[in-house]
Amino acid sequence: MRWDALFADLEAQLEAADDEVSAMHAERVRAEVAGVELRDRLRASAGQRVALRLAGGEAVEGALRAAGPDWLLVEEAAGEALVPLVAVVLLDGLTRSLAAPAGAVENRLGLASALRGVARDRSAVRIWLRETGGGAITGTVDRVGADHLDLARHAVDEPRRPGAVRGVVTVPLAALACLRRSV
Repeated sequence: MRWDALFADLEAQLEAADDEVSAMHAERVRAEVAGVELRDRLRASAGQRVALRLAGGEAVEGALRAAGPDWLLVEEAAGEALVPLVAVVLLDGLTRSLAAPAGAVENRLGLASALRGVARDRSAVRIWLRETGGGAITGTVDRVGADHLDLARHAVDEPRRPGAVRGVVTVPLAALACLRRSV
């Protein structure tokens, strides 16, 4: 009987130690997850199919091609969508894994840098704004400042020609929900 009591006591001690190790592991995992940034998960999800819901109600679905410090590039069936991260209200399709933290150069390639690439291409674009449920504004990005862009308004199926431009509007980058272009 004494042996039975001894073994029962040892077994209880082992179970208590296992429970303590499990609790410590769970706490360590929670602490690690608390330090995870969304952009690290986004970079790890490159190539995955994602679905985004944006402020203003617009939806974006396709393959996540790139993620900068404050923007996403999604390849859709009809082209590309450049989305400011602050415009995203819901993401579906992210992996649970993480990418290594971005380097110094990558951290400097913000939304304005990505938009300057669009301006250089001179492609016709459609822009949706965050605060409106209305349709898109179409045209060509003429130039990009630190916190705004100038869009020469014209039909998306026409090239930017003086006769086609109906005016130039300035869009604060903080108001941008999505910029789409055909490729």
